[in-house]
Amino acid sequence: MNGKELVLAALRNQATARVPWVPFVGCHGAALLGVSARDYFLSADLIVRGAEAAIQRYQADGIPVTFDLQIEAEILGCDLVWAEENPPAVASHPLLSRTLADLHVPRADEGRLPLVLEAARRLAAQQPETALYGLITGPFTLALHLLGPHVFMLMYDDPQTMREVLGFCREVAVAVAGYYMDAGCDVIAMVDPMTSQIGPQHFREFVTPFVTPIFDAIRARGKLSSFFVCGHAQANIEEMCRTKPDNISIDENIQLGFVREICARHGISFGGNLQLTVVLLFGKKEDCLRNAIECIGVGGGQGYVLAPGCDIPYATPPANLEVIGQLVRDPYQQDIARTLLQTRVETHSDLDLSDYGTLDKVVVDVITLDSEACAPCQYMVEAVRNVAPLFEDLIIWREHKIKIPESVEFMAAMMVRNVPTICIDGEIVFVSRIPSRDELVRAIQERLNRKVRRYFKQYTGKVLVLGGGCAACDETKDNIALAIKELGIAVPVECVTDPTEIARYEVDATPAVITVQTVVKSVGKVPAVDVIKEWLKDLRL
Repeated sequence: MNGKELVLAALRNQATARVPWVPFVGCHGAALLGVSARDYFLSADLIVRGAEAAIQRYQADGIPVTFDLQIEAEILGCDLVWAEENPPAVASHPLLSRTLADLHVPRADEGRLPLVLEAARRLAAQQPETALYGLITGPFTLALHLLGPHVFMLMYDDPQTMREVLGFCREVAVAVAGYYMDAGCDVIAMVDPMTSQIGPQHFREFVTPFVTPIFDAIRARGKLSSFFVCGHAQANIEEMCRTKPDNISIDENIQLGFVREICARHGISFGGNLQLTVVLLFGKKEDCLRNAIECIGVGGGQGYVLAPGCDIPYATPPANLEVIGQLVRDPYQQDIARTLLQTRVETHSDLDLSDYGTLDKVVVDVITLDSEACAPCQYMVEAVRNVAPLFEDLIIWREHKIKIPESVEFMAAMMVRNVPTICIDGEIVFVSRIPSRDELVRAIQERLNRKVRRYFKQYTGKVLVLGGGCAACDETKDNIALAIKELGIAVPVECVTDPTEIARYEVDATPAVITVQTVVKSVGKVPAVDVIKEWLKDLRL
């Protein structure tokens, strides 16, 4: 069997002589050519050259024509922001100012479709032994591009309008899938990452009725299909299978063994889930061999395609992908990788975050793959950015892109396992789910309230009145009570009348007033000597 035959057999859930390998090369193809991602995505010649370079260097059995989920959105009126090392990102949402009647299903001669379809035709002719994937944007993700995060509220407030938008997006997907099949693509991968943001009930209502006809249309043309999802979509795998694709493809957020078991019950093949950043981007060749052989061991020899969970990052070292291409073909390399698997070293962090979140301001951390390249990450960052002005200077927010080594260390220190994730004051709050505006506001306000309560608990005090039984002492106590009332505070007042106790304070006469303040300086840890010295200096002894 050649590479293409292996991929197609695996997608049909058949046993294969070896596991097929499909590196999802998009902007990484630009890196192989030494050009920017923007130049790459705007040139049929560069797309062909980049895909062919990946096929040859990585010994790929299959390859996507391109990996760009903004092609349809751009034609439909979304403005794009271009980057040097990432696919373009959606920057505007046309249905916020226009109506659905203003839009039309894209034609094959619109936008960037002509250059992508030209690249598909050339690759199909020049690489006949490689399975060619045509990627289309799934209805739910395309609806989010058109409507923005408002789509989540629309599911509750106006479900009929939401269905109308999704129905239009379904027609777009069917049309673009047809263009790719006409151009010679063997597999149509419907990429719908935003479905990871909803649960099974909403999936059945707002995804299943709109994606099932897409897979039916692909099947009617005699082609194979794959349902791509990323993020923490584990709860939806069963529902994804019920939409009847030929294949389910996942990323590292979901356990491969879990997906294998569910897909087996439905007679569907599956693929994934090489780790994009920690292993492929930042790891050594040995890490890639470990990860690959582990995936192969779980995936088995029937109905499994070895692949990363998403678009391979631009700066991924080619050597890390070359060893995987060698591994799938060489039993000796597989034996070496199994040995390496025994010596796995877990990712860890030496960051000390024990005092994290103790600032006066609330700290909001958004851990992402990269908001410029990942749709769920983009809209989670957008959710935080939109509510931040409500709190003025009371919060600090920042994005941690795990394409950066320091962010990987931060992610490990925070014990975050899935992206995108929002942490507030060091606590994991929203995992692979974009919160609504109200939810996020409530979560931040709750942390602000905690800080206020902690502040008042940290500084406690009392007033001692020494003396009693005389008019001056009584007047002193009355003045203290009045002062407390006028300030609107709660301070306990204690009267000390025992002469022996009064003598301990070494006052010359009564009435005498002593204020006592208690300040919590350390909780749950042993303070350093230098720190204690600073506290003692504050006492001015």
